[in-house]
Amino acid sequence: MRRVEALTPAAPRILIVDDDASVRDVISVLLSEEGYRCVVAASAEEALDLAQHEETPLVISDMKMPGHDGLWLLERMRDRHPDTAVIMLTGYGDTESAVDCLRRGAVDYLLKPPRLTDLIRAIERALAKRRIDLARKRYQRKLEARVRERTADLRTALRDIATTYQNTLLALVTALDAREHETSDHSLRVVQYTVSIAERLSISGKDLGEIGRGALLHDIGKIGVPDAVLLKPGKLTPDEWVEMRKHPDIGFQMIQAIPFLDTPAEIVRSHQERFDGGGYPRGLRKEEIHIGARIFAVADTLDAMTSDRPYRRGTSFENAIAEIDRCKGTQFDPEVVRAFLSIGEQGLLDLKNDMLEQKRRGNPMGVATVAPLYAEPEDDDLVREAEVSGMHEAWTEEPTSPGTKGSQVR
Repeated sequence: MRRVEALTPAAPRILIVDDDASVRDVISVLLSEEGYRCVVAASAEEALDLAQHEETPLVISDMKMPGHDGLWLLERMRDRHPDTAVIMLTGYGDTESAVDCLRRGAVDYLLKPPRLTDLIRAIERALAKRRIDLARKRYQRKLEARVRERTADLRTALRDIATTYQNTLLALVTALDAREHETSDHSLRVVQYTVSIAERLSISGKDLGEIGRGALLHDIGKIGVPDAVLLKPGKLTPDEWVEMRKHPDIGFQMIQAIPFLDTPAEIVRSHQERFDGGGYPRGLRKEEIHIGARIFAVADTLDAMTSDRPYRRGTSFENAIAEIDRCKGTQFDPEVVRAFLSIGEQGLLDLKNDMLEQKRRGNPMGVATVAPLYAEPEDDDLVREAEVSGMHEAWTEEPTSPGTKGSQVR
């Protein structure tokens, strides 16, 4: 069997640049005897051309040459071949210029004529520094690739966490829906109407997601309302209304300490407020009410009026839109109503029909429909219903609570 000898690494290629042929030849012969592979150039332009055709770890260049000098070559090498080390050769009177070369990126400079021992040491230092620099760059590239991988993993993990948040919230409000025997997908519709109105107000990104989650969780506080009050089939007594009116504050207390729900918590707390100050629990007016709660009030009213209830049939979208328009400035924020009206009756019907289609296709939670909310942190979807936030007695048939205008919703 023929023996295979280990391949020795190729000798480093050194480009020697000097307009003096004798200098080029002497340095080339000496370095070749030391095992280096040398090529020579008589000008800076020729040196650049030679460096383009083959990797050149090291350039040894004279400082002063006819035409373009060593500084010109140094700058071009730094620009076009940043991994190439450059050693400058200078005369006794050019030390100041030589120091300037170091500032511009040369790894070393030697006085002409250089002693062989000094030249060899300078070459070894330059090549060693180049190896270290290349190793550092390789490590940096690997590190950057690893960071990109980790970042991708982190994004995936965050999406998974966000999905878990979403599913947790959906399970929570679905349980509340089941407790109130709500089967008409009110929650999903209210979220979608709320988001659509918010988009018409140029709300997007994180703010849009928070408003959607606020709409999703608006009735979460009803978990703290006794069944005897919440599930009572008939009208509530004044004392029972006191209990019912606690649910915005209960909901706020439940979720306000969760970091990604701090803004939705404020919407939950304010969703029964009225633009004219006649709502509860704090009697806020106008811009004192979070914009998400002002938008939700319109969306909730639309769905309450157009949905069937045990004690009355739902009205048409046309009638509901007209009633909401009539109550702008009192019940509702006029700017929100204008955004709502810009969707149009057909646009609102399309939203409702799209949600029905999503459910028919086996997506009862409507996740695909509300996905835009989910681009930032978490997401929205279903929620439970509280009827009209203070709409007229003709729609709720509930007693007027002392100190409020209009009727209130459970």
